[in-house]
Amino acid sequence: MKFAKIPSTDIEVSKICIGTMNWGQQNNEAEAHEQLDAAISLGVNFIDTAEVYPVPPVREKQGITEEYVGAWLKKQGNRKDLIIASKVSGIFQSAFIGRREAADKGLTRENILKAVDGTLERLGVDYVDLYQVHVPDRKTNNFNVRGVESLAEETVPSIEETLGALGELVKNGKVRYVGVSNESPWGLNEYLRLSREKGLPRVVTIQNQYSLTNRTFEIGLSEIALRENIGLLPYSPLSHGVLSGKYLGGATPPVARFTIYERNKERYNAPHIQPAITAYVNLAEKYGLNPSQMALAFVNDRAFTTSTIIGTTSVEQVKTDVASADITLSPEILAEIKEIYTTMPDPQC
Repeated sequence: MKFAKIPSTDIEVSKICIGTMNWGQQNNEAEAHEQLDAAISLGVNFIDTAEVYPVPPVREKQGITEEYVGAWLKKQGNRKDLIIASKVSGIFQSAFIGRREAADKGLTRENILKAVDGTLERLGVDYVDLYQVHVPDRKTNNFNVRGVESLAEETVPSIEETLGALGELVKNGKVRYVGVSNESPWGLNEYLRLSREKGLPRVVTIQNQYSLTNRTFEIGLSEIALRENIGLLPYSPLSHGVLSGKYLGGATPPVARFTIYERNKERYNAPHIQPAITAYVNLAEKYGLNPSQMALAFVNDRAFTTSTIIGTTSVEQVKTDVASADITLSPEILAEIKEIYTTMPDPQC
């Protein structure tokens, strides 16, 4: 397993991070623990979760994923050897948060302080290594929205209030470092500005989607990440599994996400995306590569990537995806990826 340091920290993480959002919906607790066992045995030391998980989110199941991880940590007794990240929910996910009062008020100081205590209790730990803002409260360009055409009238907690609350968590030892997720260039710059001017903690990571079919991170955010030393933790690097090729031709593999759920199908696996998916799968097969591993190897090797988050539902997937960390794509493959991207840029968006 290869490792990388989270920028501006003393934390070294595996190039593959085990994502947990499926556990509690597609997987039960025993299956989640089997996948964690497999990942750790292969050298993974980084686990990412969130208070709103599992996904698809429902209020009745909110927090179950963290409980699964917490039960596994208690059984293993290896907390000190692992890097654990979680995320706090705001207005965007408030309908699914049942264990905090007034969640619809967003990322206020009160809600953040309550949220982290819930996360620590469910995980059975005293601190998390990385605590991230899951989604901005303000209406901005994320989740396939191309941009902001006008500023809506809205009253949401300020980024200063949010970052100030995160700073309290760092000071009291409940959180080591802070990060953001689903952020825009303006939002990331605002966090950095407030950190400089107000003496608040500096964001060290950004968790946004990045894959062969969605490289919009390269438009604006990648330069900020590289120049400001912010590590990308890309999620959905296989675009919810579609880059494995398992859905091509309208296939409905048993227990697969889009066989079970319609949620996000139009975002990740719409008809107009199929030509690009087919091209990347064919390219992998041309060079004798597993399509999932080729797609992950591309993401793993970007200069701005710190650790790639994989969302798995089986031990077999864990083994396949983790093995991508040891694959380096040849200049010939990278050149053909560039050709495909030139003709079909970001079809998922």
